[in-house]
Amino acid sequence: MQSNVPDFATLLREAKTSAVHLEMRDAYGVGDESSGFARWSRTGERDNDPNSDYWRDWVQMIRATVDRGVVIRRARIVSEPVTDYIRYEHGGTNVNLASGELVRWLPRRLASDIALPGNDFWVFDGKLVQFNHFTGVGNWAEPPKELRHEPDVVKLCSTAFEAVWERAVPHEKFSV
Repeated sequence: MQSNVPDFATLLREAKTSAVHLEMRDAYGVGDESSGFARWSRTGERDNDPNSDYWRDWVQMIRATVDRGVVIRRARIVSEPVTDYIRYEHGGTNVNLASGELVRWLPRRLASDIALPGNDFWVFDGKLVQFNHFTGVGNWAEPPKELRHEPDVVKLCSTAFEAVWERAVPHEKFSV
């Protein structure tokens, strides 16, 4: 385990060919999403403007990475029926797609025979894993992130991601 984890923007800037992300929680409670989620819960309206304050930095970072030739894929394993948070997340995914990410969804019942790590993760270039640690209610835990380079850990995460990706449904075909 490494306690001095570079920020995500640095890891993405250093990626040469690929960055894949597996999300496995049915709800997240991270602070930067709380006001948007609360608004969506009250009104059903989601910020889908890639130029908004909420999305701008993310969209610019992803577009710059994709423009360098890095393929960014995100897969989400979700319980059904989906939670309100997943509906909120699904409602904003068109911005992820517009920025250059590829996104798929896998119902949890179809993942039962896939060996999955215990935490969400990113794999960069098939060589480096960043685990994201959350509390039970979905806030960032301490430490929030962990980098791992060991070949067995990278293989576990890469294999898990590819198995999920192969079974998952492209965003445009997944209804919530």
